[in-house]
Amino acid sequence: MRRSNLVASPTLWVGVLFLALLFGMPRLAPLFEWSFPGVSPPVFERGSFFALWLSHAGLVLVAGGAATIFGIALAVFVTRPAGRDFRALVSTLAAVGQTFPPAAVLALAVPALGFGPRPTIVALFLYGLLPIIENAIAGLEGVPAATREAARGMGLSSWQLLRDVDLPLAAPVILAGVRVSVTIAIGTATIGSTVGALTLGTPIFDGLAGNKLPFVIQGAVLVALFAIVTDMLFARLERWLQPPGTPA
Repeated sequence: MRRSNLVASPTLWVGVLFLALLFGMPRLAPLFEWSFPGVSPPVFERGSFFALWLSHAGLVLVAGGAATIFGIALAVFVTRPAGRDFRALVSTLAAVGQTFPPAAVLALAVPALGFGPRPTIVALFLYGLLPIIENAIAGLEGVPAATREAARGMGLSSWQLLRDVDLPLAAPVILAGVRVSVTIAIGTATIGSTVGALTLGTPIFDGLAGNKLPFVIQGAVLVALFAIVTDMLFARLERWLQPPGTPA
């Protein structure tokens, strides 16, 4: 039964398709050559798609990890008695980071950080904070008061209450925010190629600059599949973290 469920899983098949295209895109050169005559080369050749994906995933991992740690820490702070007065300020600043265009962040960060991956990481970090902070606050404030009172009655300290009660119960809601943040970051990271970062957006911008539509298609399809697979994996992790008996 478990094996049949695995075979029928959309996550598996989308993942297989993504890997097949990631490693086998050059084998589709005859198809692209037939579909787009006159475009040479028909497949992006300035770097391997796997190397571009590794760099792309690294940017998302660093920025998403930093945003997750920072966002959860801020949410914990503003949901404790000492930090409640700062909740509105934190939410406002996170919203500003979300609405500020990533291209503008890159333009401002390049003079200070130079070309390469660092401006992209800054942009992804700022752009990914809002969903993490908002979901973390909602998750922590959604912990039942009766559960927290029972934990205090058992003699748990404030740190133990946070570690053993608040964070585990809020984990599914927090993870939903991380899921949204990371999925957005995967798509947004493509613009990092405009400032010298290697991403799956590199073929897209090379194709736009050189009027080579196959390059744009190849990069866009891989970015889309990468985002879809990641979102599906987060969805499975969310279901695993849900307490038994919780509706899907």
